[in-house]
Amino acid sequence: MDTSADTEPTSEAPAPIRRMSLFRALQTVISVAILIATLFTVWTPAGLFSNNLIKRMNFVVLQPGEAPPQPGVLPSPTPRPAPRIGLVSGHMGNDSGSVCPDGLTEAEVNLKIATLVKQDLSSAGYEVDLLKEFDSKLYGYQALVLVSIHNDSCDFINDEATGFKVSAAKSSTYPERASRLTSCLVDRYAATTKMVFHYNSITRDMTEYHAFNEIDANTTAAIIETGFLNLDRKILTEHTDLVAKGVSAGILCFVRNENVVSTPTSSNP
Repeated sequence: MDTSADTEPTSEAPAPIRRMSLFRALQTVISVAILIATLFTVWTPAGLFSNNLIKRMNFVVLQPGEAPPQPGVLPSPTPRPAPRIGLVSGHMGNDSGSVCPDGLTEAEVNLKIATLVKQDLSSAGYEVDLLKEFDSKLYGYQALVLVSIHNDSCDFINDEATGFKVSAAKSSTYPERASRLTSCLVDRYAATTKMVFHYNSITRDMTEYHAFNEIDANTTAAIIETGFLNLDRKILTEHTDLVAKGVSAGILCFVRNENVVSTPTSSNP
């Protein structure tokens, strides 16, 4: 029997087809090689971390949706809020405080001093709030420090009724901070004004001052009576700038953590 018709066909493709497949495979390899080389060039440290690329990446992350800056121009950083300090102008918005025979009131002297203190501290770069005696902002008030400014009586008491008083809260969450604020105010105020510290005549109205229980527990606070409106009237009314600088220096001593000696108290003369 003739079996030539039953011979199985070969599995190999014709030579032209094999050459075409090989050519396409070679094209693919070359294309991949070119792509890898291009990517390698882009992702080298010089390309990846170039100044322009970093600037553009940072800008997109920090301020999405805005056009990238021009080369050499960095986006402006968001400014941080200035540290806050609170000042209470004694009796302001409530009553006149002590009233002298000629009509001079404690409230107006307190306000004049507090206004100058605010100017000093603002010039030093702090955000300063000037608050009323019973200001609603005192509830939960948060700041580096709060100082209430007052003065003593217009009445003549005796020849010793001259000088200033300072007190922090009788019971403070952070007594070491309160003690340091007291020491700073006493030291700097005495050095600036040359007035005497009356540590033995501090009253409960000072140690239990109402604002101490209203403000945030993290706000260190004190009250200062800058003088007596009788024997100290001249320095309080004619050299108010000096009085204010004494208060400002004491506050800055505290917030800047400056060196200061310990201060005597009514129980530690």
